[in-house]
Amino acid sequence: QVQLVESGGHLVQAGGSLRLSCVASISISAFSSMSWYRQAPGKQRESLATIERGGNTNYVDSVKGRFTISRDNAKNTVYLQMNSLKPEDTAVYYCNAIAFTAANYWGQGTQVTVSS
Repeated sequence: QVQLVESGGHLVQAGGSLRLSCVASISISAFSSMSWYRQAPGKQRESLATIERGGNTNYVDSVKGRFTISRDNAKNTVYLQMNSLKPEDTAVYYCNAIAFTAANYWGQGTQVTVSS
């Protein structure tokens, strides 16, 4: 059973930074892509950033220039560096992985709270 475990969520002041980590129980080279999503209370889950196996990255407009997705294959870990945080970034952040088999995996989420 593939597991994704997120960590790094915290309470931070507006303008601050956080780095989220997502550790996979298998080699992340088994995934065609890995992404970070978030879900704020009363809102739908939204995709924030994706890193493809080849290294290409994509971001939703609301986080471009502030968030950076990266990976460390040796540690089976994907990161989300978040800078210039805003109160509207408050949400539960989820890691997602899509395998070449099309299987879709989710982590349990980590809470990020940004105070004004």
